[in-house]
Amino acid sequence: MVHKVEMAVGGRLLSIETGKVARQSAGAVMVRYGETVVLCTVLSAPSRRDIDFFPLFLDYREMTYAAGKFPGGFFKREGRPTSKEVLAMRMIDRPIRPLFPDGFVDEVQIQCIVMSFDGENDPEIPALIGSSAALCLSHAPFEGPVAGVRVGLVDGKHVINPTLSQMEAATMDLTVAGHKDGVNMIELKGLEVSEDDVAAGIEIAQHEIIEICRNIDELVAVAGKPKAFELKGPSKELCEQVYAMTADKLRAARDIVGKVERNETTAAIRDEVLARLCPEDAQAPEHDPKHVAEAFYKAEKRVHRAMILEGKRTGGRGQKEIRPLGGEVAVLPRTHGSSLFTRGETMALATVTLGTAGDEQTIDGIIPEYSKKFMLHYNFPPFSVGEIRPIRGPGRREIGHGALAEKSLEAVLPSPDDFAYTIRLVCEILESNGSSSMASVCSGTLALMDAGVPLTRPVAGISVGRVTDEDGSKEVLITDIIGEEDFHGDMDFKVAGTSEGITGIQLDLKARGLSLDTIRRTLQQAREGRLEILQMMTTVIDKPREKISDYAPRLITLQISPDKIGKLIGPGGKTIRGITEQTGASIDVEDDGTVFIACVDSAAAEQARALVEALTEEVKVGRIYHGKVVSIKDFGAFIEIAPGQDGLCHISELDQGYVKDVSSICKIGDPMTVKVIAIDEQGRVKLSRKAALQEEGKEGKEGKKG
Repeated sequence: MVHKVEMAVGGRLLSIETGKVARQSAGAVMVRYGETVVLCTVLSAPSRRDIDFFPLFLDYREMTYAAGKFPGGFFKREGRPTSKEVLAMRMIDRPIRPLFPDGFVDEVQIQCIVMSFDGENDPEIPALIGSSAALCLSHAPFEGPVAGVRVGLVDGKHVINPTLSQMEAATMDLTVAGHKDGVNMIELKGLEVSEDDVAAGIEIAQHEIIEICRNIDELVAVAGKPKAFELKGPSKELCEQVYAMTADKLRAARDIVGKVERNETTAAIRDEVLARLCPEDAQAPEHDPKHVAEAFYKAEKRVHRAMILEGKRTGGRGQKEIRPLGGEVAVLPRTHGSSLFTRGETMALATVTLGTAGDEQTIDGIIPEYSKKFMLHYNFPPFSVGEIRPIRGPGRREIGHGALAEKSLEAVLPSPDDFAYTIRLVCEILESNGSSSMASVCSGTLALMDAGVPLTRPVAGISVGRVTDEDGSKEVLITDIIGEEDFHGDMDFKVAGTSEGITGIQLDLKARGLSLDTIRRTLQQAREGRLEILQMMTTVIDKPREKISDYAPRLITLQISPDKIGKLIGPGGKTIRGITEQTGASIDVEDDGTVFIACVDSAAAEQARALVEALTEEVKVGRIYHGKVVSIKDFGAFIEIAPGQDGLCHISELDQGYVKDVSSICKIGDPMTVKVIAIDEQGRVKLSRKAALQEEGKEGKEGKKG
C-alpha cells in the first residue's frame, strides 16, 4: 500500500512517499521537493564477519539523467563518486550514525539516488530526510527520526532552503540536522558571519526540523516495520571487572604528556588485562578476547571522561588552554609559498602553487559546469599517526577535511579581477593528534600570505570538544581537543574564521544532540581560541608579501574585443601557438575577450603582451602607424599596419605632390609611416603617407624610405 506525507518547507512542498517503489528493501521512500526527486533505500542484515564495530555503508549518487545530461568521459556512464557526492555522503552519515545503539553491529546500507533535479532545489537535503525516513520505516534500531534543512543569509535575512539562485547572493550557507531533542550536525560556509547570525540560523532550522520529524513519525505510524535486532558486546559485569582492574593505572597513564609514550603505556595495560582474563594456555577462555578489548576501551573512555569532568586534562591543560603553537613560512625553497604550522603534536605543512586560467579545475555534474580557481588538497599519510597501511588515493575523510579547510579560506581570497592566478594549496599532515583540518586552515593561511596572495584577513581554526556526566547534568567544553578527547568525548566542533567572523564550521557529534545554549557557548569559546591563534600567526607573517615568488609565473591580463579572438587564435590555433613558441609564455583566452599571459620570465611575458596587443589592437582614426608595404596597385599601396590588418594608401595620399607611379614611392617590403584618415562602414582602413609626413614635420618626397 502506498502512503505519503506532505508539508510545506521553505515555501515549497516536500513529500515523502513509501510503498510504491523498491519494495524489496527494508525501507524505501521517494522524496520530492519541487521537481527534485531522490530515492532513498535501506537494507539491514546480520554481519557476515565477527566484527566489533558498526558497518554502516552510505552511498549518494547524482545521476546525470536527473538533469537531462550525459555523463562525461569516454564511457558515458557514471563511475566513481565525485567529490561533491562524497561530501554529501559524509553530511548524511554524521547525523544518522550516532542514533544507533551501542552493540548493534549488523550491516546497514543506505542508498540515495538523485533521479530528477530541477536546477534550483539542492537534492542533498531531500536525501538526508529520505535516509532518515527509510531507516525509521525499516526494522533497524534507528533512534530517529532526524531531518535537515539549509539556511541561507540573503540580504541580511535567514532563508529556509534557499534555491541555488538565491544562494549566489548569500553570505552564509548553513546546513543543520537534528531531531526534536536537539541539533546533531552542522556545516557552514560563510563570509565572516557573526556568531549571533549563526546561532539564529540554527534556531530557525531547529523549528523546521521538528516539524519534518513529526511528519516522518506520522508516516512510520502507518507504514513502519517492527524493530528486530540483537546487540552484541561485553556484559555489564565484564565491563565493571575490567574497570576495577584498570582504573587507577589508566588515570596514571593519562598524566603522560607524550602521545606515543601514553599509547604504549595504555597498550601495555590492555595486554596485561587480556593476559589475565584470556590466558593463552586456557583451552576454553572464560571471556571472548574481543569482548575484553571492548570492555577495556569502555574503561579507558570512562576514566578519561571522569578526569575531564574533574578539570584534569592530559598534560595539565585548562579547559580553554591551547597547546603550544608554532609557525614558519618560506620553509621550502622552490615552491611559490610554504609554511609549517604546529599545535602540540599536530603539524601541517602547506604549499602554494600559482597558475593560470588553464590550470582551473572544471567541475561538471547535474549542476551547470563551472571552473574553480582555488583548490585545497589535504593529505593524511599513515606516518603522521605512526601507522603502516597501504597508500592509495584520497579517501572520504581526506576529501572532507580538504573541503572544510577550502571553504574556510575562500571567504578571504581576492577576486579574480584583483588576483587572476589559479591557486592550488596542498596541506600535508606530518603529525596528527587532533584537529588536523583546523591546522590545515592555519598553515594554509600562512602559506598563502607567504606566496603573496592578498588575503583580506588571516583565517585560523580551532576545535571545541564536550564531555557530560551520565545524566547530562554537568557539561564541560574543552578547547583544542587532542585525538583521545575526540574519541572519548561527545563532539568535535570545528570552527574557522577571522577576527571579524566565521568562515567555516563542521560539527561531528557522538552524543544524541546539542541544545542551542551549548551551541552558543561553543561558538563563543571557539572565537576566544581563534583570536589567540590569529595573534600568534601575525607574529610569523603579519601581511601578504608584496611580491610573488621568483619561481611563480608572471601573469599579465589584457582585454581584447571578442571579435578579435579568432584573429588571435588563428586557423587551427596557428597564430597563438606561434606566439607561445616564440616567447615561451602560456596564453589563455576567455570568451569575453580576457587574455591571460603567463611566464616565469617577465621579459618574455612582456614580449608576448606586445605581440598580442599588436595583433588585436583596434585601429583608430588619427593615429600614426609604422607599417610595411605588402601590395602595390595602380591606384595605391596596401600597407600592413598591424599583424593581419591592412589599409589602403591611395596614390593621391602617397606624397605632397603629384605621384605618377606608385612604384616611384615604394616597393613591396618597404617600411612606411602612415596615418589612419578614415574607416568606412565595411571596416576598410584608409591611410595617408602625406598626412603622416606633415604631422611629423617632414617635407617633400622621401623616396623609398616610407
